Amino acid sequence: MIAGDSVRVTVSVPIPPADAWDVFTLEIDQWWAKSPKFRVAGRRPGKLVFEPGLGGRLFEEYDAGDGPRTHVAGTITAWDPPAHLGFEWRGSNFAPGEVTFVDVRFTATDTGTQVQLEHRGFAALRPDHPVRHGKDVPAFIRDLGMWWGELLSRWRDHASRL
Repeated sequence: MIAGDSVRVTVSVPIPPADAWDVFTLEIDQWWAKSPKFRVAGRRPGKLVFEPGLGGRLFEEYDAGDGPRTHVAGTITAWDPPAHLGFEWRGSNFAPGEVTFVDVRFTATDTGTQVQLEHRGFAALRPDHPVRHGKDVPAFIRDLGMWWGELLSRWRDHASRL
């Protein structure tokens, strides 16, 4: 793998893998932050959804002010409940054909489930791609790790309430 091509974030929750999987996939709209930093719709009403199964979509439906819109963030590339979820990730500023990949592993532990998320594929995007916000590779990867860390902390908090 090319240096600066990926980010890995790991969290643990005190629930079994099947429950962790369900919270991650079925309740994504409840734990994924509703702000411009994390959603195309920003704070506007909308819903984030995983369509279950290989080939399903990860999409956000929202009201754009001039009518309903759907942003397809990716397609599911691995659907193996409750162990492995993989999906393409396309930012709203990606051109057709540009894509990165997210891989999520759910592993049983003595106290619940460890979840490891890896987001990779950025080396295929041009160095001045808008997704990088003008940052060099180390700064972009650090910020992306913090972005996913914030989201997975929200997921962990939501899942731990079960």
